[in-house]
Amino acid sequence: MLKRVANCTNLNLTSIPHWLPPDIHKVDLSHNFLQNLTDILPFYPAIHQFSLHSNRIQFIQPGLFRTMSHLQVLDLSRNQLDLYAALKIPIGPLTSVQELDLSGNGLYTDMSDYFLGDAPALTNLSLNGNSITKIGKSTFIGSPALRNIDLHNNVILEIEEGTFDSLQHLVELDLSMNSISCITNFNLYHLNSLNLSKNSMMSFQSVITDQDFQLLYLDLRENKIHYFPMLPSKNKLIYLDLSRNQLHSVNSTDADEELQCQKHRDELMCEHRQNCKFPPELCKLLYLDLSYNQLKSIPPDFFGSMVALELLNISNNCLESFMVDQGSPLNKLKTLDLSFNNLQNLSFGNCTLRKLEALYLQGNSLSTLHPGIFQVLPSIKTLHLQQNQLSVCGLEKHLSWSCVYLSYIPTLQYLYLSENVLLSLPAHAFQCSQLLILDLSLNPGVEINAHAFSGLESSLTQLSLRGNQLQTLSTDLSLLRYLKVVDLSSNRLTSLLLGSRDTAIESLNLQNNSVVTLEAHTLETLESTLRSLYMGSNPLSCCRNMHLIELVQQNSVQIPDIALVTCKYRKDTEYVEINLRNVQKNKNILISEHGLVLL
Repeated sequence: MLKRVANCTNLNLTSIPHWLPPDIHKVDLSHNFLQNLTDILPFYPAIHQFSLHSNRIQFIQPGLFRTMSHLQVLDLSRNQLDLYAALKIPIGPLTSVQELDLSGNGLYTDMSDYFLGDAPALTNLSLNGNSITKIGKSTFIGSPALRNIDLHNNVILEIEEGTFDSLQHLVELDLSMNSISCITNFNLYHLNSLNLSKNSMMSFQSVITDQDFQLLYLDLRENKIHYFPMLPSKNKLIYLDLSRNQLHSVNSTDADEELQCQKHRDELMCEHRQNCKFPPELCKLLYLDLSYNQLKSIPPDFFGSMVALELLNISNNCLESFMVDQGSPLNKLKTLDLSFNNLQNLSFGNCTLRKLEALYLQGNSLSTLHPGIFQVLPSIKTLHLQQNQLSVCGLEKHLSWSCVYLSYIPTLQYLYLSENVLLSLPAHAFQCSQLLILDLSLNPGVEINAHAFSGLESSLTQLSLRGNQLQTLSTDLSLLRYLKVVDLSSNRLTSLLLGSRDTAIESLNLQNNSVVTLEAHTLETLESTLRSLYMGSNPLSCCRNMHLIELVQQNSVQIPDIALVTCKYRKDTEYVEINLRNVQKNKNILISEHGLVLL
């Protein structure tokens, strides 16, 4: 049967229309000017979905929804229901309503009780964006079937003990953006997802029990937590976000408290077990975010139970060293982010990190590493080494701790080495590494050996040498047969010479160099593939760049920075600068096969 729908949004209505078909299924009256809901609704008993979002509703006739036995979705968000709740009159039965949205209504403590007192079928409830300061034990008594509750963006300070005990089906609870200071004796065994982000929490402690918890997702980011949370001993957590807190340690308490708590827990839980771990085992955890904290060290055995972990983010902390050893090999880890710490020491044991694909180390103080540290990562695809002080080894046979090998890493595809104060790039630096993208930018003064890119002829697609103060380019880019994007901007190049080979270059950036002439041969080599050319801020000669001027006239290649591309020609005793696209329009210049002739 065809469902009947009435879209009555933005019609400036002040009352529910009486002219709708009685068998209407879905009615959208959002963004109107309704203030009172009275007895017209019983004439539409077949309504399944009813949206009154963004009106001015202040009054609802008690019992109005009693006879609407098919009503499943009711949206009352962004109204003025705080004025109705001030009357302290229950709205009456919501017999079949499964989804109820009361967000943005200015409701404060206990006001929601008047809407939830008789909602036996309610499974999804949104109370976000109100002014609730306290959740009491009576709040959800009349809604025992609740599965999802959204209370984010209130000002909740207190949650009475036992508030959620009657909700045996509750699986998702969002308490983010409130003012909760701590959670003690957490005991929601059936909950799958808990969001406590953006509160003022200093601690999270679960009840000490041997009972299984079903919690999968725990979001504690942007709080004031100092120590690792006391998680359920028997948990199924796969996602834990502790970023942007004030973590000083991965211990669950400070030293004195830890001794007391460890003793108590050992007595309760570990009477017949040895080597009881604390924090508890996290053997199902896939995602752990500890970024933007104040961690100075993390012992390797902290990760001992995290055998399934795939993503670990410890960026923006104060780590000075980091180690992965065979006792905690993290062999399922795919992404490891250690960027923006103060790392000086880094070591990976044998047979560790077997599935690591992406390693972020940018923004550290790394200068000395084991030269083969990256060669022992059998699955590595992406290396972010920017903003360190690393040097690159050639094919020397002797081990030198003054550089790292980036050759013979066959899985490596993306390598970022910008801002490393590189002095030189030796021959065969990337031999037998199938790089697709290579960023060597912002290493001023680096000397690049003519054979530095040897071995990348059939793989490299993007190369950045931006900001290196290069005066000449010693390597022939046409040898890199699959190279499509080249950034040579902000150097001191006076020209660009390419070999006779055809290239695949589609984008070439020569901005902010010292190029006087872009040779016709170079442009002819590029012409069949080049799509965009950046040439701004170069001292181009008008007379020596006829081929380039023709390309501009014919729109054969896109020059995104054309407004900045100028050339100079001599007029009388002075040099005149003119935008390249205006050369052919200037009445004082004639373009001929012999060059520029002044009239």
